[in-house]
Amino acid sequence: MSLRNVPLSRPTLTLLAASWLVALGNFPFWRTVWEAAGGPRADNFLFLVSLPLLVVAWVYLLLSLVTWGRATQPVLGAVLLVSAAAGYFTDHYGMLLDHSMITNTLQTHTAEALDLLSWRLGLWLLVFGLLPALLIARARLVRRPWTRELGAKAVGMAAAIACVAAVLLVNFQHYASLARNHRELRLMLVPHNIAAAVHGYLRRHLAAPIALETVGADATRPVAAAYAGKPTLTVLVIGETARAANFSLNGYPRPTNPRLARQQVLSFSDVGACGTSTAVSLPCMFLDVGHDGFDDTLALRREGLLDVLQHAGIKVRWRDNNSGCKGVCDRVPYEDLSAVEVPGLCRGGECYDEILLHGLQAHIDHLDGDAVIVLHMKGSHGPAYFKRYPPAFEVFTPACDTIQLDRCSRESIVNAYDNTLRYSDHVLSQTIELLRSNARHFDTAMLYVSDHGESLGENGLYLHGFPYALAPREQIQVPMVLWLSMGLRTRLGIDTACLGTRLQEPLSHDNLFHSVLGLSGVRTAVYRPERDLFRPCRSVMTAGNGGTG
Repeated sequence: MSLRNVPLSRPTLTLLAASWLVALGNFPFWRTVWEAAGGPRADNFLFLVSLPLLVVAWVYLLLSLVTWGRATQPVLGAVLLVSAAAGYFTDHYGMLLDHSMITNTLQTHTAEALDLLSWRLGLWLLVFGLLPALLIARARLVRRPWTRELGAKAVGMAAAIACVAAVLLVNFQHYASLARNHRELRLMLVPHNIAAAVHGYLRRHLAAPIALETVGADATRPVAAAYAGKPTLTVLVIGETARAANFSLNGYPRPTNPRLARQQVLSFSDVGACGTSTAVSLPCMFLDVGHDGFDDTLALRREGLLDVLQHAGIKVRWRDNNSGCKGVCDRVPYEDLSAVEVPGLCRGGECYDEILLHGLQAHIDHLDGDAVIVLHMKGSHGPAYFKRYPPAFEVFTPACDTIQLDRCSRESIVNAYDNTLRYSDHVLSQTIELLRSNARHFDTAMLYVSDHGESLGENGLYLHGFPYALAPREQIQVPMVLWLSMGLRTRLGIDTACLGTRLQEPLSHDNLFHSVLGLSGVRTAVYRPERDLFRPCRSVMTAGNGGTG
């Protein structure tokens, strides 16, 4: 017997949809609850029995708020499909859904999104989303006057509220403990997490003022900094998804940085990211507010580092092989190199990160003053790690060659990921060689820092984007590598031995804004010397040329 043969009221259909979601759309949620409870015991039996009732009542309430009249069936069908997708990524990659993940999803590059598609995702959506949605679409609903319909809806919602209140009242201590010790549960329960994430995203973005806030309009450079013989050229390389733990420069036993190890670079091993996704970390690191003052609308309404550099008369350029600059480079010259066709550097509509160096010398040849060039890498973005490097860089084998990470051993996943780092090492070394070749005309520097890290199966987590407060160290600790030419070191009075003593000091993305200003010799009221990495290691005479000192 199908739902087509049984007349149903809209509240009953909503209850059936809620029951389906709770029973078959929340496997990760129930696994986590079971592990947290430690299995059935005499002291938690009532709690375990009542929890499904509480969750069904709560999901029923949420669905009742968005299903009205003739829109009930299409809305329920859409919720089932979206919930199935959210459940898949939580189940297979350990992803948790919050407002920042919505931001990250909306800003994801098409190629990155395609990397996540697989037949397993299609099958999951078919079984847990499309089929129940089709059943709901075919259901025969009872026709009643709107007054009776509204009354039935009110009664159903009141009963659900009473159920939630009664369950919490009887088992409050268990629920309070569960919520306090396992905050991730609220980000796992679909469709509650979807509703909360969308609400959080809309609240932040609809509240954002349109006016752009000017920052560092007073930025200037002392004569000694602006006209000290040769101009300066700083290349700021923004990595993607590189985690500090897998850099051999930081003690990782595998040779993931063989070329950089020969380039006399400084590697800072304790650097914290501002977020766990590009959509958060990228704009955050370029703003002066730091992690504690950041929200994900600021990049669209507040000027950042690149604007301040331009205020000071420094030429800025952004070259991108990723998914854009998230508002950071909206007011500077921009080149999208992610889909150009250069033989040997691109395939399948994507380019390897060496594309960022393609034509760069020609641009440098036309510079007639101080400049900062930003290179935004594709880096180690997963799950298609095997696509991030040319075949010649597949050093660690066997390497996982599919986006379905659950089909690969953890060893092969790490192998593929480490191959991406080995290729990034090559690109960074090539960048340094390019800067060395321009030593006659420029005093040069390269500063590399990744936007966030990556989970490679630790504690059942993969990829990145975990809510920051709950994120593991692997997603937050990022590499930062510095190379300075002799000319620039002499010019700025930077003591590299002093910098070498700071390699294990706790740093973060909060240091980037102020360190680049200091390195560029920019004076402005927004500069904070205590966050300038170079300030303690510069001679007294030259330290006054950067910032306000």
